[in-house]
Amino acid sequence: MNRSLQPPDHPDSASDGSPSDWLEILRPGSIDYPSGLAWQRALHAQVLEARAAGIRRGFVLFLQHDPPVVTVSRRPGAIKNVLASPEILAAHGVERHETDRGGDVTYHGPGQLVVYPMVDLNDLGVRIHGWIRLLEQVLIESLGTFGLAAGRDPGATGVWVGRTEEDQDGEGGRKIAAIGVRVSRWATMHGLALNVDPDLSHFDLIVPCGLAGRPVTSIAQECRAAGRPSPTFESVREEVARRLVARLEDPSDFRDRAASDADGC
Repeated sequence: MNRSLQPPDHPDSASDGSPSDWLEILRPGSIDYPSGLAWQRALHAQVLEARAAGIRRGFVLFLQHDPPVVTVSRRPGAIKNVLASPEILAAHGVERHETDRGGDVTYHGPGQLVVYPMVDLNDLGVRIHGWIRLLEQVLIESLGTFGLAAGRDPGATGVWVGRTEEDQDGEGGRKIAAIGVRVSRWATMHGLALNVDPDLSHFDLIVPCGLAGRPVTSIAQECRAAGRPSPTFESVREEVARRLVARLEDPSDFRDRAASDADGC
């Protein structure tokens, strides 16, 4: 990347930081969820317009959501996984919004890195299953840079720490990142949410991704437990950005993956 991403308190909507001429990196800092969703939709439309014109174009938003928000997908029964009443959510300063991504119920707030890529999967030669695995791999590699051994759970989309070989599907580990995507006309929206140092108590307001009894963690919490300092939000964001750009430039490891109905969480 040509320069590091701007810290969250210095919004910068200029597009640079990518070595390619087709991919734009956008760093708005902290924004509310409806604004972020509207921005995604506008960029998604630009990706499709570029395709129609025979031009390759893509965007990635790196941001935090503030005020904090619980998002509810259109999956039947998802709303049941919001445990807190509207009054309790308001008391915690947490909004609730419906969303058009896959997955179930999730949380976004300050201290959580949210990454929204709007790219054409036809250009990448990747389908939905491979796209989700690509996003997971970016996080697994990024977390390894900071000394955290992370991996997948065969029974649940996302990235986990603390799993062992003895853990069965849907058992063991602590979830450190959620993934929820939308693919419309083979162009992507939404993406990933990595817990750097959010208020983890807010996850008690929901059943995250509908996975009852599965603990949620953060980079900061894992580092404290290991007795070492945690990385800054900026350094985590820069590392994820570098690795995501590299994978978007060469997604060959994730092409021709088996079809899957999984779309997130």
